[in-house]
Amino acid sequence: MARFDEVRATFWDNGDYGVQQPLTDEMVREAERVLGVTLPSALLDLLRVQNGGIVADDHDAFPISRPTSWSEDHVPFDHLMGIGRRDGTTSMLDTPYLVEEWGMPAPLVLLSGDGHSWIGLDYRTCGQGGEPSVTWFETDLDTELVLARDFRSFVEGLTAGSSYGDDSVGDHVSVGDRGVIRAKEVITGSARAGAKAGEQVPAGGGEPVGERGGVRGPADER
Repeated sequence: MARFDEVRATFWDNGDYGVQQPLTDEMVREAERVLGVTLPSALLDLLRVQNGGIVADDHDAFPISRPTSWSEDHVPFDHLMGIGRRDGTTSMLDTPYLVEEWGMPAPLVLLSGDGHSWIGLDYRTCGQGGEPSVTWFETDLDTELVLARDFRSFVEGLTAGSSYGDDSVGDHVSVGDRGVIRAKEVITGSARAGAKAGEQVPAGGGEPVGERGGVRGPADER
């Protein structure tokens, strides 16, 4: 398993898709106020290198031991949302809106996803000031799969989607055929915590909402 510092050095891909303004301490304080949680230091370390964007091909998937509707052996992680209010770009600050729209439990911080599936930080077990686990959510199927006990472990476990035969990896686009946030024509997803990694449990969410069938954030309402 790669060490966190090694992954951090090569984590981001080129391009400005999904990239927010450079992260400052004031932006972190504002984000934690809006989200009502303490963000993991490992996440902030990545966002200080680049505040959101496309994840490099070597780190754009996470292996799983139980199948999901996406795959039997991995889930995608082709982009990581940043912290900010860049026009037309969904960010972690949109989490409260998205959690309500897609019927997900709280407190969560969404990291990557398209509405039908998400990857996020789950604070339900650790509390708002604790170290959240990282979980995959499938809102259509009302299921969850804990991926890692914390964000650092999640990053260290990332691998290349191409190693699973994802033939779409490398096709960078900003909008997919369903109008969703999608960077490599790979749909991302996620979010839960507290249980053991690899445990799949029913989610507390309801039916998906949104006219486009994909991610719709406050920016789309303007």
